[in-house]
Amino acid sequence: MMKLNNCTFTAVFVEEPKGGYSAYVEEIPGANTQGETLDEAKENLKDALQMVLESNKILSQKSVVAGSKSYRETIDLSE
Repeated sequence: MMKLNNCTFTAVFVEEPKGGYSAYVEEIPGANTQGETLDEAKENLKDALQMVLESNKILSQKSVVAGSKSYRETIDLSE
């Protein structure tokens, strides 16, 4: 699992007319979910965000052409 230290995102929760909540992360396309309660939607959104970030990392690693030179480094957005 990826470890995110001091990383925050904007979660948007929409109360649905027929009950429950839909939710998404503004900064990360594809990180969206729903829940019967606001608390459930929050927990589901954390899981969805983690899955999207992990999937993006795997896809990125697979897209590097074999034999090509590539470099990975951590970027600190807090500075």
